[in-house]
Amino acid sequence: MQVSLFSVKKLFIILGACWLILLADHALILYWFGLPMKTAVTDSAISNFLLLWACILIVGMLRYYNAGASRYSNMIILCIVLSIIWVYFSKFVLNFFLNEVPGYSFFLQQSLIIRGSTGFLVLIIAAMLGVIWYSLQEQQQNEQRKKDAEKLSRDAELYKLRQQLQPHFLFNSLNSINALISIDPSEARNMVLQLSAFLRNNVSSSENKWIGLQEELEHLGRYLSIEKVRFGDRLITTIECDDDTSEMKLPALILQPVVENAIKFGLYDTLGPANILLKASNVDGQLQITIQNPYDPDTASPRKGTGFGLSSVQRRLYLLFGRNDLLSTSGSKNIFTTVVTVPQIQPDIT
Repeated sequence: MQVSLFSVKKLFIILGACWLILLADHALILYWFGLPMKTAVTDSAISNFLLLWACILIVGMLRYYNAGASRYSNMIILCIVLSIIWVYFSKFVLNFFLNEVPGYSFFLQQSLIIRGSTGFLVLIIAAMLGVIWYSLQEQQQNEQRKKDAEKLSRDAELYKLRQQLQPHFLFNSLNSINALISIDPSEARNMVLQLSAFLRNNVSSSENKWIGLQEELEHLGRYLSIEKVRFGDRLITTIECDDDTSEMKLPALILQPVVENAIKFGLYDTLGPANILLKASNVDGQLQITIQNPYDPDTASPRKGTGFGLSSVQRRLYLLFGRNDLLSTSGSKNIFTTVVTVPQIQPDIT
């Protein structure tokens, strides 16, 4: 698994800083053992320059070689081989440049074991740093792939929920249009136009879009105009919005299933007119939408709590915000209340 060029450069900068420290330490140790400062610096520069290239080589190899737990022995063998090659190659180069320094060749020969051991340790440390670095990079990439896969899965489920709602609404609307054609053709044409406008907005809108409350209410108004053609004077709607909710936002198309649920329970289970109340409030910085509808407490539907519409909205809110407490329902005094709470921290729904 390859990593970005920036990450590789950053790793090499860290290794370079460590190399400078090693360079200075090497020169000081040789000077402490009695070598002239110039000789000590030259020895340190040549030896550690070659060692640096050996470290770069092994770290570069690890970029394309996954040193798993079963392969650590191969990495150790590689470090041993590289340290031996480095010792004898640096011996050849050092003798070429410093052979005229009295006693240096003997000192160099006697220090080969120490140099080899030190080189091996440095290579092992560089290799382990490389393993850790690339493991972290791969872990980050795996987490990003997992996040992308979860987002695709979430988007697919949101789309599925929306598609499950549309056929139910279209079925009811087309049945109403069919009934109106023979009774009131002008109203049937009006309902077709309203349905066309509603569906056009649905096609152009995405359930993942983050929109203002007024825009969502405009779309809801198109839906209510269709339902008013169906139910006539029986359907009464009241929409109230507090002044401090005008700038608040919510996921697009979130309210229509809730209002549809209220109309279903409010008009199917009662006789006479039904007033559907929608109120938007700012509660502790969160947008709270309260929908109320009348219901008959003796019917079974309200006692069940919610239909597919509300359960789909609750599932959608969980997918977007990761919370199960954003939709609640209650029934009291023949009034069924649904409360939708929308946090104003925009989720990752783009």
